[in-house]
Amino acid sequence: MPDPIPCPMTREQVADAYFLEHRAKLLDIAAFLDRLDRAHSDDAEEDYRITAFRSCITLLIDGQADRAMRILNELSDQSSEPIDAAPMKGAIGAPPPA
Repeated sequence: MPDPIPCPMTREQVADAYFLEHRAKLLDIAAFLDRLDRAHSDDAEEDYRITAFRSCITLLIDGQADRAMRILNELSDQSSEPIDAAPMKGAIGAPPPA
């Protein structure tokens, strides 16, 4: 993979420009996880989308490069064969378990 294009801004400039926006996104994620924790449990296994979401959080904080690409891959269907028919209209956001 080619080297990423360097950002023309300094780290401080990036923080100044984007910190508040992403602070709000973190709070939104925290609120989502809190709602899941408070939601009525039907004693079923955790939804595969939530499992994928939690896996992405691990990728987010692992300190490795290319977080956006790795998270997108985690949430993308990697199969190469087409399915006979879509089970519903629209996307579900994470591939179901095989």
